[in-house]
Amino acid sequence: MFGRLSPQNSLVEDFWRLHQELDEVLGDGLSSLGAIRSSPRGTFPAINVTQTPAEMQVFVFAPGVDPKKLDVSIQQGLLTISGERQIPVEEQATYYRQERFGGEFRRAISLADEVDPERVDATYRDGILRVRLQRREASRPRQIEIR
Repeated sequence: MFGRLSPQNSLVEDFWRLHQELDEVLGDGLSSLGAIRSSPRGTFPAINVTQTPAEMQVFVFAPGVDPKKLDVSIQQGLLTISGERQIPVEEQATYYRQERFGGEFRRAISLADEVDPERVDATYRDGILRVRLQRREASRPRQIEIR
């Protein structure tokens, strides 16, 4: 946009090029430091948590996971989701970069006190596990009529 304003710009460009080259050699270690959508290593599967006055929903993005190998449990206000994703490995291939996670995983999410552990359901479709947790009736907001 402004062109080269000073000799320092070439130094910045050199550092940026070095950063990219090191990233290619070392893998995701450097690029994930500044990436907007990066996740720390070991945070598979990605999750989204939403809340409404009536319920809390947890979306677990777990493509390639057999839903029969997923375990969803609630204990002492903690929702735990664990399982395993197996990635086929080509024995004759040399992997220079492998970003897809394979193996066992476990994610834990703290639940609000108003979640009713007896009113929970989970569904798995198109690689997404959806866990719906209903709030206790007493904790839901209600409108008070003024007379």
